[in-house]
Amino acid sequence: MRTQVGIIGAGPAGLLLARLLHTAGIDSVVLESRDRAYVETRQRAGILEQGTADALRAAGAGERMDREGLRHDGIELRFARRRHRVDFPTLTGGRSVTVYAQTEVCKDLIALQRREGGPLLFGAEALAVEDAATDRPRVRYRHRGRERVLECAYVAGCDGFHGVSRAAVPPTVARTYERSYPYAWLGVLAAVPPSHDELVYARHDRGFALLSLRSPTVSRLYLQVPAGTDPAAWSDAEIWDELERRLETDDAWQLARGPLTAKSVTPLRSFVHEPLRHGRLLLAGDAAHIVPPTGAKGLNLAVGDAVALARALIAAERGDPAPLAAYSADRLRRVWQAERFSNAMTALLHRPPDATPFDDRLQLAQLDRVATCRAARADLAEAYTGEPFTGGDGDSAVP
Repeated sequence: MRTQVGIIGAGPAGLLLARLLHTAGIDSVVLESRDRAYVETRQRAGILEQGTADALRAAGAGERMDREGLRHDGIELRFARRRHRVDFPTLTGGRSVTVYAQTEVCKDLIALQRREGGPLLFGAEALAVEDAATDRPRVRYRHRGRERVLECAYVAGCDGFHGVSRAAVPPTVARTYERSYPYAWLGVLAAVPPSHDELVYARHDRGFALLSLRSPTVSRLYLQVPAGTDPAAWSDAEIWDELERRLETDDAWQLARGPLTAKSVTPLRSFVHEPLRHGRLLLAGDAAHIVPPTGAKGLNLAVGDAVALARALIAAERGDPAPLAAYSADRLRRVWQAERFSNAMTALLHRPPDATPFDDRLQLAQLDRVATCRAARADLAEAYTGEPFTGGDGDSAVP
């Protein structure tokens, strides 16, 4: 089989890239190792930056998001039993975020691809990217028990951190930067309406807590726990009790409890692979970078990669190679800014296991500055809501 762009991975980056290429008249084939049910049910991020929501609308994938997604105009920071709201629109010139789960984004893009786009093969395991440095790269993959070859003009590696795409960049060319954090997130889904109408980020001497949501009837909550924690070691009652301790305030606010329907532990890590391009292999999404979830940047970076890569590939097909040549450097500027913000939010809100009383007071002083200084709040709000996918790095919401 042959196509213009071979896309490995049917996550948000791969699916949106396929959609944008299709609308520009460029053929692609998407290979996904998992089945459709897995892709449409795996729990991932749920906060869409303003630019991400705009990009999905521009791609024709925003109808259900606009109907069912929840616009949020701020977040709440809690520390020392006090509550402090960060108002996004007044600090950013009108930007906001949308609560809409990654699973729903994938469902929408899969439906569009199946209805209007090119081949989307589930259960197609990519085995290797070959001849990436030539003008005829190819992907070896296994589908329905047979090994096959997809010949391409370009390969987009959107196959996540554990995929095969990144391995096709020679060690003499690749550079990696990473950090592991000494704590993780114990995350739960609860069949109970959220206890607050916006996300709550709480710093507590016992550790970080996050009150989030997936819908008006489903809460998503997280606790900082030691790295390597077994989620089964926490009973439902222990989780609710600990959330109550870390989210408590001096006013009448109360945490609503309900049945827990899912429980998992997510390690926190940062990772960047450079470059994002080797020959005709282009990396995007988690194949290229990982951020700790505190800043809600993972999904949004993947969408930004897809938008920029689609723009670059479309320009190359039309005779302009410059955006493709600049893809890696341009995106890495955005990636490192997201890493900076995600690391800063993580350090601001989590208590390290070796924290001293001096460290605790510094952390509280930093939070107090955000609460009392408009410039500090504006810096947080601008980074959280994200820059539009336009501007100096060449991104465009509509390729």
